[in-house]
Amino acid sequence: MPHAMSLDEVLMILALCSYGVGAVVLVLYFFTREDWLRNFGAALAVAGCVAQFAQLGARYAETNVWPLLNLYGSLSLFTAMSVAIFIGFAFRYRLWFAGGFLLAIAALFLAYGVTWNEGVMPAVPSLQSYWAKIHVPLVVSAYGAFLVSFVFSVLYLVRYYAERRFAATGQGGDVVASWFATMPSLAQLDILVYRAVAIGLPLLTLGVITGAAWAREAWGAYWQWDPKETAALASWILYAAYMHLHTRNAWRGLRSSWWSVLGFVSIIFCYLGVNIWISGLHSYKV
Repeated sequence: MPHAMSLDEVLMILALCSYGVGAVVLVLYFFTREDWLRNFGAALAVAGCVAQFAQLGARYAETNVWPLLNLYGSLSLFTAMSVAIFIGFAFRYRLWFAGGFLLAIAALFLAYGVTWNEGVMPAVPSLQSYWAKIHVPLVVSAYGAFLVSFVFSVLYLVRYYAERRFAATGQGGDVVASWFATMPSLAQLDILVYRAVAIGLPLLTLGVITGAAWAREAWGAYWQWDPKETAALASWILYAAYMHLHTRNAWRGLRSSWWSVLGFVSIIFCYLGVNIWISGLHSYKV
């Protein structure tokens, strides 16, 4: 008898399909600026995001196990929060042209998360704490904001170097200029990166603080220089430095965009590299 899919699985498939198709539609919108593509892609992004939050709720209702205690659940929330934060920016600042790239990245992370779905297993004793419902959402939401800042940073760098190239060679001319005119200016993109980081850094700060409190309860010490703790601190320092450096005119724009890219690389190392490949208290290695 074929396996009947649970509501959790149905919603996950819906989210993946919405993000995959939405990514294609919004990438086409990026190049064509057809309004119907923007509207269709935006609807798919919202549908996928809603499906993800519903999936997490359905999983919790079906299993009575907090769904964020494994990589499958946390990556689901990471992608949902990334898309939700981007949707907020897109509606506020008319940024749907960037949605295809963010949805594509979100779909890849979500698909990878599905490979970590090992069914329902009871949490180990150290994870059976009310801190799990505070710390994990804060940290994962911070990661989502940093993904949004990363996408804006990459767009800044693409525009910056493309403009320099066409200015130097004289090729592209009016076509390139008219196409860039449909995007935010470099100064506006720089501000968008800053605002996304300004969402992520306070969340990460609270995540580090609540993580220390949880560690004190679970392992008897607020800080043990575990690889995950050390990597999280390094990421926090990078983004705190970004906020400080951005107050200086010489660091705004190109330098701060590269700094934001470096910050997100550190986040991926902290989130996946440490948890999967390095042994420690936070490791997912078996």
